[in-house]
Amino acid sequence: MSILNIRGLKIISLSSNNFSGSFPLSALQQIRNLSSLDLSYNSLLITSADINSSYSSFPQLTTLKLSSRKLRKFPHFLRNQSNLSILDLSQNQIHGEIPNWIWRLSHLSTLNLSCNSLVTLEGPFLGYPPFLSMLDLHSNQLKGQIPMLPQFATYLDYSRNNFSSSIPADIGDFLMYTVFFSLASNKLNGSIPESMCKAPYLNILDLSNNSLSGMIPQCLIAGSSYLGVLNLRTNNLTGAIPDKFPRSCSLQTVDLNGNQIGGQFPESLGNCNLLEVLNLGNNQITGTFPRSLNKMPQLRVLVLRSNKFYGRIGCPKTYGSWPMLQIIDLAHNNFSGQILGRCLKTWQVMMADEVSGHSQLDHIKFQVLSFSQIYYDDKVFVTSKGLEMELVKVLTIFTSIDFSGNKFTGSIPVEMGKLRSLYVLNLSSNALKGEIPSSLGNLRLVESLDLSNNSLSGEIPSQLTKLTFLEFLNLSNNELTGRIPTSTQIQSFSADSFAGNKGLYGPPLDDGSARLSPTLEGKHSNSAHGIDWDLIGI
Repeated sequence: MSILNIRGLKIISLSSNNFSGSFPLSALQQIRNLSSLDLSYNSLLITSADINSSYSSFPQLTTLKLSSRKLRKFPHFLRNQSNLSILDLSQNQIHGEIPNWIWRLSHLSTLNLSCNSLVTLEGPFLGYPPFLSMLDLHSNQLKGQIPMLPQFATYLDYSRNNFSSSIPADIGDFLMYTVFFSLASNKLNGSIPESMCKAPYLNILDLSNNSLSGMIPQCLIAGSSYLGVLNLRTNNLTGAIPDKFPRSCSLQTVDLNGNQIGGQFPESLGNCNLLEVLNLGNNQITGTFPRSLNKMPQLRVLVLRSNKFYGRIGCPKTYGSWPMLQIIDLAHNNFSGQILGRCLKTWQVMMADEVSGHSQLDHIKFQVLSFSQIYYDDKVFVTSKGLEMELVKVLTIFTSIDFSGNKFTGSIPVEMGKLRSLYVLNLSSNALKGEIPSSLGNLRLVESLDLSNNSLSGEIPSQLTKLTFLEFLNLSNNELTGRIPTSTQIQSFSADSFAGNKGLYGPPLDDGSARLSPTLEGKHSNSAHGIDWDLIGI
């Protein structure tokens, strides 16, 4: 604590350490020139006596960051901080009302009260400080109507609360300088106001996980020359996606998953050649495989799951490939025809070897402001190991192919084995025939492999014993024959993984000590007086 004897200190920044013990705010009164204090992300304890005292002689701070401090109340001394510009009290345990006096801090430009237990704004609401540009209230329990928005704010996050009103019809009038706006994960109803299109600088719009209905405003799509992220997932939106994407489209993320959107796939979406994440899953969109997707060379995540697409997926010749593609989910549609191996050979990220794949650990994100360290993280649901799970951060090394629940025919292409960085492969519930290619043994990183409910024949290739990271395997309900290859990994799966293949034997189905010959099986297996060879085998 002798550091507080340095009377000339102007900045104390001790965040993100492992300091423990207590920090007496009262001791700061002797540092008269202190302007910035950051004690966030430590184990320092600020006692209730410290935060409830009124310090008229406390130094006038411009920056105060006490994030993750286990505070239960707003520090009382803040009432007298007339110069405060940045206030961060996020990730504490502050509950109840946001006090009115906080809006009288006339120089406040950044206010972060996220991740607390705040319920309401203390009335009467007096309006916001005139220079407030960043307001983060996400992950509280705020309820009722959406409060009036700051007129000049560039960053507004009201997500993960309990707001239950409709979005005000004139909301666009308050978004004239807004770059980031999120109302995600509330209980909002009604339609998306067309005034939202008035926001000239809106770069990220997230209205996901609400109960919004009606159609997507055409002007919101037509004016997407500046919009980088449009997330409307998990609502009750209807109608078709407006086919109005401009040639100057700058969208990098479009997420409309989990609505009731129908109609045809908008061909003008091909104008969005910067698109990295396209998630249209769990809707009622129809048509053949959209050729305009081939105009998106930056595409990383493509989800068309559970729609009404049909026909062949083909392989583009006119346009480029998807060298960055890492997640593709076409499950539960009516796609048919063969899976073409020459298409797979252009998915370069999935073909990278494990060394280079692990050396660049990062996740898909969108920078909110070019000069800031604030990022918007893309999220996506994937089915892996038989379970649906949400990736709240999509690691750039995570790769997945899900073609399940379609009508694909022909054999599994040998080229599938070139995707050495693949983590999840699901080709189940199709009409695939032929043998399982031995090249799948090259998928050394695969953790989930599901080929069930097809018409695959022949023996299980011994090369699958090389898949030492395999945690989920399902080869059930095919026409596989022969002995199950012996390896510690494969024998660790239950018999259900191999059930429904009459010609398979060996652990874990049985001990494999004896098998009925084809001649005897055909002659005696259904005879009332035949030899019970399975019993003899035991």
